[in-house]
Amino acid sequence: MNERFSAGYASGRNHLRHAWSFHALRTSWCYALMLAGWWAGCVVGADPEQADSKTMLPCEIQIDDQRGQPTACMVFLEDSAGQPVQPEGVPFWKDHFACSGRLSITLPAGRYRYAIERGPEYESVEGAWDVSPGSSGEPRRLSVRLARIVDLAEQGWYGGDLHIHRPYDQAPWLLGASDLYVGPFITWWNATNIWSPGSLPENDLRHTEDGRFYELLAGEDERGGGALLFFHLHRPIDITGASREYPASVRYLRQAKRLNPGCHVDVEKPFWRDVPLWLASGQVDSIGIAHNHLWREGVLDNEAWGRPRDVKQWPAPHGNGLWTQHLYYQVLNAGFRIPPSAGSASGVLPNPVGYNRCYVHLDDGMDYWKWWEGLRAGRVFVTNGPLLLATVNGQRAGSVLAASGELRIQGRLHSREPIRQLQVIRNGSVVKEIPVANHRDQAFDVTLPSDQPGWVLLRAITTNDQTFRFASTAPFYLVDASGQQSVDPTAVAFFLRWARERREQLTQELSGDEKEEVLAAQDSAIDFWKRRSGDQ
Repeated sequence: MNERFSAGYASGRNHLRHAWSFHALRTSWCYALMLAGWWAGCVVGADPEQADSKTMLPCEIQIDDQRGQPTACMVFLEDSAGQPVQPEGVPFWKDHFACSGRLSITLPAGRYRYAIERGPEYESVEGAWDVSPGSSGEPRRLSVRLARIVDLAEQGWYGGDLHIHRPYDQAPWLLGASDLYVGPFITWWNATNIWSPGSLPENDLRHTEDGRFYELLAGEDERGGGALLFFHLHRPIDITGASREYPASVRYLRQAKRLNPGCHVDVEKPFWRDVPLWLASGQVDSIGIAHNHLWREGVLDNEAWGRPRDVKQWPAPHGNGLWTQHLYYQVLNAGFRIPPSAGSASGVLPNPVGYNRCYVHLDDGMDYWKWWEGLRAGRVFVTNGPLLLATVNGQRAGSVLAASGELRIQGRLHSREPIRQLQVIRNGSVVKEIPVANHRDQAFDVTLPSDQPGWVLLRAITTNDQTFRFASTAPFYLVDASGQQSVDPTAVAFFLRWARERREQLTQELSGDEKEEVLAAQDSAIDFWKRRSGDQ
């Protein structure tokens, strides 16, 4: 089995290199250079000088849960020079590897630093490990016990990561080590498609023995307008011949929906340039707000080739994350009911699988298709750290509530890190700061007056200033006596202006028949936003 995963990892590395070579030619050069730097910084194995100068010693890693049973996990292990250790035969990425709970390896003598993690429902354990020669000949053992913070599956919450670029053969390891229940694997992306016409899997939806699900035909269209993620396809969309802007991304979006009933399409980030076009199509199912610019250690502090933020108004390190949420709030203010989602892009960017994740609530246990139905219905919260469980007037996120009267907001917050802010956000503005005690587990119960339609959600932000670590519920929708949700003219005008700016950009860049078709799609979006604004 180890040989199979090693081969899968090598195959995946080649797949991603080909995908990125296309991507770098067609997108922002600074973004490409950033990723190239991360590739160059990935060191395989322990420090070569240390390995050459010291005796290799047998070692064992033993990770147990609080009952003393072996538990899968992610291991971040580095030598005294700060170089990550890459054991043979297990899935490795950047600075960590997946472990089943038991691993035998050989290491040069020295002092190592480690962190052991299994997603946000478990404590993270960090420490130093001295590997030194001894007279007994016994393996040097690292023994760690991971304690649970909370078991969300027992409460009906199941986590998923919508953006995974790792080799799909590694899925059982990676889903178990990150404690995920849903993990679609991206196997076609721009110019790369690992499937030949005759090689499509007979069963593209698979599950592990402990009930974790992954599908094999998920894909990504990431070009000049930004990135869309596609799920539940019968076969990949053929985008290998597409250029940076042609055909318009909405053509593939509509094709996917037409040929694949039940297809789910995710806007990978809300600052991509074609967001007004995608919203106008009416084909979008979710929008990523815990996305791949938010890293376990740090932030990719730009908007790539998307809509840039004002860095004075939205400064680092939280600026990218808060700008993302501001744009998502404008979508809601414009009258859309689209839930948030999350993805880590492990395999391209440095995150482990499941760092950014969305939890969906199910009443009757884990069911793959009901999980996606729950996501579309908005019974979800997204996170890269805190676990934020909340109800409003006894209802879960995604519910439609009367706008008049009081809103009783109750819930519980679990977190490995201290919480700086727990906020109630209504129609894009913070309307309540809920006091927090910085305990690992705290309840809250507050009441707010309500007299206007729109939406409300909760957001928690930790004290971590190296990255933007947060959780957010999906919106609760507030309607008036006639059942209508408000539409903010300012938000509609914002997207109309954005759509016109995008059209002007394409007018300058394109020519010929391609220009005519792409501009026609943008004109259709502009007409949509004009109608929504009442400007005929």
